[in-house]
Amino acid sequence: MRVLLAGASGVVGRPLTALLAGAGHDVVGTTRSRSKAEAIRAAGAEPAIVDALDLPALEAVVAEARPEVVINQLTALPDALDFRDPDSLAATNRLRSEVGPALARMAAEAGARRLIAQSVAFFYAPVGDRVVSEDAPLMELPDGSPMAAGPPALRELERSALETPGIEGVILRYGYFYGPGTYYAADGSIAEQVRKRRFPVIGAGTGVFSFIHVDDAAAATLAALERGAPGAYNVSDDEPAPMSEWLPAFAEAIGAKRPRRVPVCLARLFAGKEAAGLATELRGASNAKARRELGWAPRYASWRQGFREALG
Repeated sequence: MRVLLAGASGVVGRPLTALLAGAGHDVVGTTRSRSKAEAIRAAGAEPAIVDALDLPALEAVVAEARPEVVINQLTALPDALDFRDPDSLAATNRLRSEVGPALARMAAEAGARRLIAQSVAFFYAPVGDRVVSEDAPLMELPDGSPMAAGPPALRELERSALETPGIEGVILRYGYFYGPGTYYAADGSIAEQVRKRRFPVIGAGTGVFSFIHVDDAAAATLAALERGAPGAYNVSDDEPAPMSEWLPAFAEAIGAKRPRRVPVCLARLFAGKEAAGLATELRGASNAKARRELGWAPRYASWRQGFREALG
């Protein structure tokens, strides 16, 4: 199958490129960095160097690739995320709200039959059950919040993938990534904060987090190439867990001291309302639909196993 992978040099794009090529697919992988093009070629794909925000240039790449399936893994995340800084997600929000719809249109015009787009499983509204399925509402943040643009950008990305005529839209809502190149890697920015004891359990730590190793995320994306009806799928492991459980285990896995606990009011002051809210109110994501309809199961069924084996 002819596949265009937008974002082939990202944390999911790298293992996904190798999986696609290994499965016999003909892959064109985009990157904006010339220095990363050779790694894409070595993984078995044809590199295409393009800045995705340059829409005419991106359209030329899509048209030349003539893909049957387009996979959108485009992000532009900073080395460390700051919930108090609205610029932290600004570039990624543009890729989701502006480039996402444009890429959906380009895919349809190029004759692709399916579009698979990266979304997230940690923007569900803090209402109802502690672990939710794909039909749960997404959160809304108040105007003036540093992260307020995030949920609307995701909605636009998802809407365009699902509603563009002539194409099957599949949304993969990934949990928090861990593994090589991620914030939760052993050498990632969050691991650094945990080692410095600057990433505490906030309040009772009741926010429920859903994790996924990047290799498992790539495997789910490969499965979605040919299976699953159009729609959204949570891609996370089998054990959504409260912060009070997973954070001490993460610290132990990377050889750090046990994390401190801080009251919610202090976290709001120093980390921002969004970070404090996630730590206490975040909803976990059920992967039952992805398991059932994509025929996929994570290698690391739980972050408990994954942290020990992939981060230790």
